[in-house]
Amino acid sequence: MTLTRSRGAGSRAQPYHHGNLRAALLDAAEAELQARGIEGFSLRGVAKRAGVSHAAPAHHFRDANGLLTGLAAEGYRRFIAAQEARQKNATADHMSQLVAAGMGYIDFALAHPALFRLMFSSDRPDHEAPELSAAGAEAFERLIKAIQRVRGVDPLKDKKAMLSVMAAWAIAHGLADLLVAGRMKFLLTLRKSEREAALGQLLRQSLAQWS
Repeated sequence: MTLTRSRGAGSRAQPYHHGNLRAALLDAAEAELQARGIEGFSLRGVAKRAGVSHAAPAHHFRDANGLLTGLAAEGYRRFIAAQEARQKNATADHMSQLVAAGMGYIDFALAHPALFRLMFSSDRPDHEAPELSAAGAEAFERLIKAIQRVRGVDPLKDKKAMLSVMAAWAIAHGLADLLVAGRMKFLLTLRKSEREAALGQLLRQSLAQWS
C-alpha cells in the first residue's frame, strides 16, 4: 500500500510504503494511549506517530473508537499470551495452573497499564464488535475451563462453580488493578522475587477458598 508522509512545511509529500499498515497503526495507537491517556487519544496523533497521512487510519478503522476497539482486541491476545507464559513454567496440577494464570493476569497489567485500563475500564472500545467480543470471550472461556478442571464441574451448568469463576476473576483483577494504581505500596517495595512469592501466596490462599 502506498501512502504519503509529510517531510515538513513547504515540502512535497513523499511516497510512504508500509508493509503492514494495520499493525503499525495498532503499535502507534498503544504508544499514543500510553503518552496521552484515553482523554487525549486521537487519530491524528496516531497517524503522526505511525508516520502516515491523517487519512491513512480510515483504511482499517472507521474512527478513533474503532481503532481503540482493535487495540483492545489485540490486548486480549497479549493478555492470554502472558497467562500461557506463566502456565508453561508452573507445575501441572490444576490449582497451580490457575494461580499461574492469575500471575499472568498481573504481569500483563503491570507491563501494559494503559492497555489494561482500556480493556477493562473504558467505554470507548465497542465490546460488541466481533473481533473484540471474540477475544474477550476466549479469555473468559479459559477461566471457565480452569475452574472446571479445579472443581470437576462445568461452571456453565453449576451456579456454585460459576461463583468460583467470578471470585477468581475478582481476585486476580483486584490485585492487578491495585498494583497498577500503586495502592499496594508494601508489595511494590519488595524485591521482585519476594513480591512474586507474596502474590502467588495471596492468589493460592484466596482461590483455595472458592475451589
